[in-house]
Amino acid sequence: MDCNDTVTAEVCKEDDIGDGELREVMVAGYPVLLVRNKMEFSALGSRCPHYGAPLSKGVLRGHRLRCPWHGSCFNIKTGDIEEYPSLDCLPCFKVTVEDGKVFVTAKKKDLESSLRVKDMSKRCLLNRNTMLLLGGGVAALACAETLRQEGFTGRIIMVTKEKHAPYDKSKLSKEMNLKAEDIYLRKPEFLCAHGIELWTEKEAVSVDFQKQKVRFMDGSSQKYNQLLIATGGHSSFLKVPGADLQNVCHLQTPEDSSKVLELASGKNLVIVGASFIGMEAAAFLSDKAAAISVVDKHEFPFQKTLGPQVGDFVLKMLQSKGVKFYMKKELHELKGKDGKVTEAILASGEKLPADVVLMGIGVSPSSAFLKGTPISRDNSGAILVDLCMQTNIPNVFAAGDVVSFPVALLNGDHSSIHHQQVAEAHGEAVLPSSPQSLSSFPRTSRKQKFSLSWSIAAGAIAAFNMLKKQKELHTVPFFWTTMLGRSIHYAGCGKGYTDTVLKGSLEHQKFLIFYLKDGIVTAAASLNCDPTVSLIAEVLYLGKQISKEEAEAYDINDIPQ
Repeated sequence: MDCNDTVTAEVCKEDDIGDGELREVMVAGYPVLLVRNKMEFSALGSRCPHYGAPLSKGVLRGHRLRCPWHGSCFNIKTGDIEEYPSLDCLPCFKVTVEDGKVFVTAKKKDLESSLRVKDMSKRCLLNRNTMLLLGGGVAALACAETLRQEGFTGRIIMVTKEKHAPYDKSKLSKEMNLKAEDIYLRKPEFLCAHGIELWTEKEAVSVDFQKQKVRFMDGSSQKYNQLLIATGGHSSFLKVPGADLQNVCHLQTPEDSSKVLELASGKNLVIVGASFIGMEAAAFLSDKAAAISVVDKHEFPFQKTLGPQVGDFVLKMLQSKGVKFYMKKELHELKGKDGKVTEAILASGEKLPADVVLMGIGVSPSSAFLKGTPISRDNSGAILVDLCMQTNIPNVFAAGDVVSFPVALLNGDHSSIHHQQVAEAHGEAVLPSSPQSLSSFPRTSRKQKFSLSWSIAAGAIAAFNMLKKQKELHTVPFFWTTMLGRSIHYAGCGKGYTDTVLKGSLEHQKFLIFYLKDGIVTAAASLNCDPTVSLIAEVLYLGKQISKEEAEAYDINDIPQ
């Protein structure tokens, strides 16, 4: 069969699939997702384009389908992406019903792929407008692609100090044996084909907002009509004696990841900071390094985010693999020989052998080049923006890890959370239609806004507003961490939580934790309970409140399978 050949296949009887049901069916030997919603059928690609999650295990609310793993959302009528981290859409197929039988018609080439790149406008040389995007991460990439998808035909320049096309930074600590090219989100050829210029190894050193010009370290400069600042963050540096010794590493680039893997193999590794990066690196290297020691000033890993219960679970899981923890301790000094680190000395006086040290103590906004300019930043250096990603400077927007903006769940306080997922909302939220446990939660009197500076959607929202298409961020933050083959999923914003409700069992590695503030759920985390966190994310997206009583009454055995 030619790849352009069309095939039609009977996939089920009309009465065999209920309203709101997601079912994977086969068409010419390929899996297809069949959805019935309000008696209408849709057929789409069966796997999430992000990491290949089976969408038949997802959460359906109205025309909106949420991935069970990482929270991407798709419109079942169009297949278009409505919430990230997936950059791609789903292919859609024709569905017909005849004599009580359901048929799906599709081209073979569309069946072979579970993703579809949204149509983009072409570059027109007559359009002299220039969109200058500082940063080569997912925020800048999402902005560039959205500009083209929304019809912009002018010049788009994406500038990065790195030498790579945009890549999946979340894999730097999860899979440290991958080459940079293996984790590219888009290849340079893709960007070129869509008229997106990528300037690599080029770093901005100053911006003249009055003249609308950016100057770079190599002495060159570039004018712009609209500017996006998406320079991300950089690893925080620990100011202790010996921090400048060789083999004291940070994890910021694919080269850093490869270097740590090479240096740590068969050697003594000390990780400073029980952060997500630190814990993921410890998990990946647990069977490769001779010994791993983790030093952190808190009692448990990522205690502020996931709390002591999950932190203790992760600590014990890694201890079972030989990782040693020095919690409630602080690094005092690094000592070395011939310029290379050999020993980590703690404030308690304990001495840890260290052939390589990995710093995982946090991220700071990369905004030093804006010092002395009138752009508004907070005390950490994060750029202040509104829900449109607009700064206080006309024609200047910012997105990603370099920004801070108001969070509804934090009563309007500004926040900056460094993870990859952020989404845009398309129109009004759709009310739940399926009778699942959380669907009965009462709706709040006002539409809830979720506005955290996770990178992808912030870039997309910036693009809409750069084109004068007014759009605000409306999303539920969603992130995940993977260690030793186990993935913990998290949705919401639990910062400053005051109470938790635990369902299931940490010991049996199947649990769901609700995080509450003032008696209301603001976030949830789970292990082996998919798609519960996606379901909760969708409830929060609809502006609903979950009380402590409702959280306590929730039965994880009701999870849709």
